[in-house]
Amino acid sequence: MPYVSDEETVRRVRAAQRGDTLAMAELLDELAPYVGRICGPIALDQGPDAAQEALVAVFRSLRSLKEPAALRGWVRAIAVREAVRIARRGARSVPADLSSLPSRGDPQLAADIRDVLERLSPEHRAVLVLRDVEGLDERTAAELLDVRVGTVKSRLHRARDTFRKAWTS
Repeated sequence: MPYVSDEETVRRVRAAQRGDTLAMAELLDELAPYVGRICGPIALDQGPDAAQEALVAVFRSLRSLKEPAALRGWVRAIAVREAVRIARRGARSVPADLSSLPSRGDPQLAADIRDVLERLSPEHRAVLVLRDVEGLDERTAAELLDVRVGTVKSRLHRARDTFRKAWTS
């Protein structure tokens, strides 16, 4: 999809809020790749389901968005919430054994990142995505996840530490 200006996005949001179905379809098409990039690393195999749920939530709640210019942040919050919810639903109750990860020379190296992410809890994956992919500060990540800043810091530390140990084993 070609680049869409911020002004065009705001226009689409306002039109969609008034019931313009074409504007809503264009807006959802514009947001789908962004939502997928957020949901995928958090919900893993269930990423497409999480992205779909997030887009449905955006569709249903768009009229409640008071400031159209804040669309991306609002959508990010919905996407993270849905990805964590979907990932929790399918999460393991017992942490995985990290000793079984392939070594650096293993032909499975291309799958290592995915493998390591699968071993993290949805909450840890969410913090990694928000901080290291989206580049959000700890306060903003805490607000999106509805936890304290200290919780974000500790989850981020544990997630990075686990990732690093698994990656270098």
